[in-house]
Amino acid sequence: MELPAQTTMGRHHRVLMVSDFFYPNFGGVENHIYYLSQCLLQRGHKVVVVTHAYGTRSGVRYMTNGLKVYYIPWLPFFMQNTLPTFYGTFPLIRNILIREGITIVHGHQAFSTLCHEALLHARTMGNKVVFTDHSLYGFADLGSIHMNKVLQFTLADVQQAICVSHTSKENTVLRSNLPSQKVFVIPNAVDTAMFKPDPSLRPSDQVVIVVISRLVYRKGADLLVEVIPAVCKRFPNVYFIVGGDGPKRVRLEEMREKHSLQDRVEMLGAVPHARVRSILVRGHIFLNSSLTEAFCIAILEAASCGLLTVSTRVGGVPEVLPLDMIVLAEPVPADMVSAVGRAIQLLPSINPFEMHKRMKTLYSWMDVAKRTEVVYDHAVNSDSNDLCERLTRYYACGPWAGKLFCLVAVIDYIFALFLQWWQCT
Repeated sequence: MELPAQTTMGRHHRVLMVSDFFYPNFGGVENHIYYLSQCLLQRGHKVVVVTHAYGTRSGVRYMTNGLKVYYIPWLPFFMQNTLPTFYGTFPLIRNILIREGITIVHGHQAFSTLCHEALLHARTMGNKVVFTDHSLYGFADLGSIHMNKVLQFTLADVQQAICVSHTSKENTVLRSNLPSQKVFVIPNAVDTAMFKPDPSLRPSDQVVIVVISRLVYRKGADLLVEVIPAVCKRFPNVYFIVGGDGPKRVRLEEMREKHSLQDRVEMLGAVPHARVRSILVRGHIFLNSSLTEAFCIAILEAASCGLLTVSTRVGGVPEVLPLDMIVLAEPVPADMVSAVGRAIQLLPSINPFEMHKRMKTLYSWMDVAKRTEVVYDHAVNSDSNDLCERLTRYYACGPWAGKLFCLVAVIDYIFALFLQWWQCT
C-alpha cells in the first residue's frame, strides 16, 4: 500500500538503522539512511546507525545533529559486505540494543550481511523490525536464487517492509513470499536545497550530457560503450562528462581511445557526493543507462539541477519523474541514441528553474520521514510472537530451507540466553 504523508500520534521511536552501506561510502542506500535519519531526528525520534568499519574509521562517531554511528570492527570482504558469521555480531548488536534502548531495528538493503544478521538478533531479543529493499533482483541466476532464499528467511519474521517503488514492491513480494499487505511503498527523495540549477555554467555552443554512476555491468556501463560513440557521430556538438569509477571504466577508456573522442568525452573518475551538483549544473541532459533499477536517486538530483533526463525503461524508473521531464528508451544502443536525439530537440522548451520548483513539491525527505513514522507505528502495534510462532513461519519457507532456518533461529535463541547469563543483563 502507498502511504499518505501523515504524522504519528505523538509517539517517539528509538530506531537503529543497520546496513553495510553507509558513509564514507557513497551511494543511494547511504544517502537514504543519512537523510532519513536526519529528518527523524528533527521530528523528535532517537536514531542510531550501525555499520561496519571503513579503514581506520572504527568505534563511535557523531555526525550532523548528533547522529550517532557505530562503526563496528568488522571489515568488508566483498563489495563492502561483511563476512557472514550468523552469530559473531550478536554480542555487539545486543549491547547496542540495550545501551541505546532501541525499540525498532530498521535494516536496509537485501545484499547487506550485517542487515540480515541484525534483524535476526533483534527478533530473538523481542525487538520490532522493519526492512527496506532498495534494489531489484532476478529469479533465474544462481546468485539471485541464493539471495532470494536469504531474503525469504529474513522477511519471514519482520513486522513491516518498505520498497522504494511499486515495481520494487512486486519484485520483493515475489522473491520473499511476504504478504503484500505488509509491504509499503515510500519513494526516495532529494535534498533540493543542495541541488539547485545554474544555467550560466552551461556552454551555449554545445550540448553537454552528464553521466554519473558506478561503472559496473548492472548500471549499464557496457551500454554506454556503444551509445557514446554513436551519439558523438550523429551529433557533432555533443560533449560527454562521465563521473564514476568501477571495473567497467577500462572499457570506457578503451572506447574513448578507439574512436579518438578524448576531446569530447571527459572522464572524471570517482566523484564525491559533495561535488555532484557542481558537475550536474554543467550539463543539459542527464543520461542513465541502468539495466535494473528500483529507484534512481541520481535522476532526482539531476532533475533538481534542471537537467532533462534520458533513461532506460527498466524497473521503477518510469515511476520517478513525470513524462515531460524524462525521455525513456529500451536498454538497447539504437533506442538510447534515438532518445538522446529526442531529448536534444526538447531542450529549448526546458526551464531549469521551473523544473527545480516542481521537484521541491514532488519529493521531500521530510515527507519520507513522516511516511516512515507510520510504518514504525504499524510495526510497534503488531503482535509480539514467541519462539514457536517464529519457528512456524520459518518452517514454511521450504522443505529443506525451512528446517535449516528453524535450526539457525533456535541456536540464536540459545546464544541469547547464554549472553544474558554471561553478561548478567
